[in-house]
Amino acid sequence: MRLLFGLTLAYAGFLTSQPLVLAATPMPMASQNMNTVSQQVNFNPPKPPADPPPGGRVLGGAKRGSCPQVQQDLTALVPFTQESPSVTNVWSLTTSAHPTFWFYVPYSQNVNLPAMFVLQDQQSKDLYKQPIALPTHPGIMSISLPSNTPGLAVNQQYRWFLTVSCDKQEQSPPIYVEGVVKRVNLSREITQKLQTATPLQQFAIYARNGIWHEAITTLAQLRKENPQDQALKTQWQDLLANIRLGDVATEPILSDKH
Repeated sequence: MRLLFGLTLAYAGFLTSQPLVLAATPMPMASQNMNTVSQQVNFNPPKPPADPPPGGRVLGGAKRGSCPQVQQDLTALVPFTQESPSVTNVWSLTTSAHPTFWFYVPYSQNVNLPAMFVLQDQQSKDLYKQPIALPTHPGIMSISLPSNTPGLAVNQQYRWFLTVSCDKQEQSPPIYVEGVVKRVNLSREITQKLQTATPLQQFAIYARNGIWHEAITTLAQLRKENPQDQALKTQWQDLLANIRLGDVATEPILSDKH
């Protein structure tokens, strides 16, 4: 049964149409050198479930209330497909009980607007609901599920939301993004490869096997550790372009402290 979120259900008509994501052809793994990308590593997106489809929203949508006008919408950095003009499916896999989620946030602390991250189980029960501090300036930020919260169970689906309310009383519809994540186990063979791989090879393994959250988090961490590495920058841009989110690929990756 598709998860529900009271605030967003009332405004489902605001869903934004997105272009179709094409399945990527797996590419050879990256070079042994952590900081060298010998070939482009394409992400191979898993097919979303059909019954019921996950639905979701990748872009935050138009300006509302007191939210400032922005050139690029609030964006969830996650794969999506479009099954019809009115149905967008935002679907991703993780191997972690406490995954990390990535977003481009066009708003900064000076607008002083409430933001919230919510994770729900299949019974629409909130497992994690936490106010999120907006960054000091627009950019790509991460939100990790804390280790002291209930972890994701294997083969279970969870719905997440990031909302930004455009009035401090939260009486009008928020700007939001939404999707579904599922935790899976990798095969023993792939797990063994990960144990002996360099971080860049790990990124390639995750990407080729459709494990989005570990793929993007591994590559983002490499970029933060090696900010001047042009090859990593290109790989990051290729990764986001691969899932049709190239518009935010050049935005800065913010520190954990924002």
